[in-house]
Amino acid sequence: MRVLLTGAAGFIGSHIRRALEHGGHEVVAIDLMLAAAHGHEADLPDGVDLVDVRDPEALDACLRGVDAVCHQAAVVGAGVSAQDAPAYASHNDFGTAVLLAAMDRARCRRLVLASSMVVYGEGRYRAGAATVSAPPTRIRADLDAGLFDHLDPATGEPLDWAPVDEAAPLRPRSLYAASKVAQEHYAAAWATATDSAVIALRYHNVYGPDMPRDTPYSGVAAIFRSALAAGVAPRVFEDGGQMRDFVHVSDIAAANVAALESSRPGFLALNIASGQPISIAEVARIISAAHGGPAPLVTGDYRAGDVRHIVASPENARRLLDFHAAVTPAAGLTEFAMAPLRASVSAGAPTWR
Repeated sequence: MRVLLTGAAGFIGSHIRRALEHGGHEVVAIDLMLAAAHGHEADLPDGVDLVDVRDPEALDACLRGVDAVCHQAAVVGAGVSAQDAPAYASHNDFGTAVLLAAMDRARCRRLVLASSMVVYGEGRYRAGAATVSAPPTRIRADLDAGLFDHLDPATGEPLDWAPVDEAAPLRPRSLYAASKVAQEHYAAAWATATDSAVIALRYHNVYGPDMPRDTPYSGVAAIFRSALAAGVAPRVFEDGGQMRDFVHVSDIAAANVAALESSRPGFLALNIASGQPISIAEVARIISAAHGGPAPLVTGDYRAGDVRHIVASPENARRLLDFHAAVTPAAGLTEFAMAPLRASVSAGAPTWR
């Protein structure tokens, strides 16, 4: 299969490129080399062309003879400032719309889209035997007092987390999340209008070798690694009890290959996760112990708007793609503690023009 891979020089894209080539696919690799992902001095890797997905003429050339598109290019992170909104809308949403139009001109009818768990916003919770999809927003007075759990309005007891499936409502709480929801909606509408196939892969917390170092757009695992490299204890927010699903980048790459090779029609969104929830405190502990650094410091600090728990159900990916993660968080995070990271550090969000 001839596959156009956008964002091919990025952390995730580079792993997908290797997995596709290892599987015998021909890859047309493109990347804009945004400083937010690569730093200002990064070189364009061999075999990757410098292309902006917002350039329709460039895409027309890239799509000649292409059977499917794997769209990883995006501005990532939560959105450090409200002033970043135009960059997310331009690169993520407008870029996806331009790509979809170009795919239509090329009669290319198969897309795999990098989406994210952030489309859900807050996770799913249980109050006794009942499911609570949207718990009340945590208030600053409780957070300041160290009360981090969502509480059952009826009893005042902490709500237990429950796994989120793909039918959960989409409630974006960040600029990045809003852009990912928009990407999914554009892709779903395009699939209907053109009788095409789209699989949106909702990545959970991705980590692994070649991850960018500590920037405003890094994941928490890389931030912990950067602290340890500086000889500083990783700082864990809240009480460390926040539950997440950490999925190794090699499993993300495998999921993309499986999705590209799938023949499922229409639009389909799937959680891509390890299926083994882990607390943020445990993530920090594993990385610190394997790195031989200082023990994590649970600070009690918090960031307004942070999600308390979000844990995926990977059942549909297993059932519909025959995909399951091969790397456990315990093994993967232990390996990650000494894995190479990207040396480049971003100075901030990209421009949107």
